[in-house]
Amino acid sequence: MSSLSPRPPASTADAGGAVAPTILIVDDEKNIRRTLGLVLRGEGYGVVEAASGEEALARLTGGEPIDLAIIDLLLPKMTGLSLVERIQKDDTIGPLPVICISGHATVHDAVTAIKLGARDFFEKPLSRERILVGVKNALTAKRLAEKVSELNALVETRYEMVGQSASMQRLFKEIDRVAPTKASVLITGESGTGKELVSRAIHGLSPRTHGPFVKVNCAAIPRELIESELFGHEKGAFTGAQTKKRGFFEQAHGGTLFLDEIGDMDLAAQAKVLRALQSGEVCRVGSEQMMHVDVRVLAATNKDLGRAVTTGTFREDLFFRLNVFPIRSPSLRERVEDIPALANFFLEAFCRENGLRSKHLDSLAVQVLSQRTWPGNVRELKNAVERAAILSSEDVVTIADLPEDPHTSPFDDETSADAADAANDARLSSPDRISTSDARAAEAPRLTLREYRERAERRYVVEVLAAYDWNISRAAVVLGVERTNLHKKIRAYGIKRGELP
Repeated sequence: MSSLSPRPPASTADAGGAVAPTILIVDDEKNIRRTLGLVLRGEGYGVVEAASGEEALARLTGGEPIDLAIIDLLLPKMTGLSLVERIQKDDTIGPLPVICISGHATVHDAVTAIKLGARDFFEKPLSRERILVGVKNALTAKRLAEKVSELNALVETRYEMVGQSASMQRLFKEIDRVAPTKASVLITGESGTGKELVSRAIHGLSPRTHGPFVKVNCAAIPRELIESELFGHEKGAFTGAQTKKRGFFEQAHGGTLFLDEIGDMDLAAQAKVLRALQSGEVCRVGSEQMMHVDVRVLAATNKDLGRAVTTGTFREDLFFRLNVFPIRSPSLRERVEDIPALANFFLEAFCRENGLRSKHLDSLAVQVLSQRTWPGNVRELKNAVERAAILSSEDVVTIADLPEDPHTSPFDDETSADAADAANDARLSSPDRISTSDARAAEAPRLTLREYRERAERRYVVEVLAAYDWNISRAAVVLGVERTNLHKKIRAYGIKRGELP
């Protein structure tokens, strides 16, 4: 090596290892691994080593945080080129930047490595300056690629926040006001109202937009693993901890940590989260070293945390820490006027993402969608529109393509009619003397209120069907019922196609 000699370790704010990139050195020569490791550690990088391609794959697929791999091409058994190819094809590993090194490789080997996805190639003996520049450039390109991906996601999610209603305009103003600050935000609202979109918009409009956005679904993490997931763990900290792992707080350093469904977090984990927020420090499970993290926390829940504090299932001090700036994401029933714009937005986006030709909703379909209740909110509307896009064989999505509303019963409530029928039957069967008017009524045809209503309803259904030439979808809109419900009424009343009123 011409100048591959280590300098004294760099003194950086990240010396605790919270956010320093980790580099994997793959070389069967122990001295190369040792010297290269000293050089990289001296610049503040974390280093892990592997003596073979098989060992490297085990580390890469074992959940260990690795940001860059330096790979020797001449490895025993699995070659360096084969390892590079495996890394590029394995979605569980990548995207991972790779630098290749070799003392005996040909020009063809170097060209092949670059074609397979390696960012750079260096011949041995290695130059310290060239290696460090190559490492810096590779890590910078990786961060830029990640940022582009995050910004694209932000653009997509921001424009999913469609709406001109008063409630949405109020939400947009609240996001604009709180985003530039450091304040913690508690986002509340029913399931499906877009709380994650709100959090991503806050992050994207904040000074931390160039930092990571890390989402944690607190409800999806088992209680026994929540501490390890949030704060990370050292190798051997517990059974199954075969590698070191960075927690979500470390991953979000310099950016935003979004704690979704915070109301489902158990009390023990709440205490540790509060401590991290107060001190700005975390400690991996199995370690005694505290690490400083610079994280802005946004939290969301569909629960009433105020009531949870009262019942003792949520810590009051954590609630006040998170609830510095509360934001409520409105339900869809509070913004019915936004449904047409949302439905058309989802339809256009789904067609574009799936390579379908452009489609649009006709006025009757929009009318039906606007009349539904949508207890699942925007998420349910999106799913219904996407299904309609798949079912539609034409460029226009009609009510015939809309899925059945699962929240409506097949028939209207008939409790009052049943009660009237029962009262009528009781009066006619009474042993008391029948009055003159009752006697006259007894001589005339008798119908219960329910029977009369059913006859009248049957007649009107036939009239509407005939008026619309038996177009079930249009008749259903006029009658104010779902298309499937109209089919059920046709069967129940024994109406035959083409029947005239």
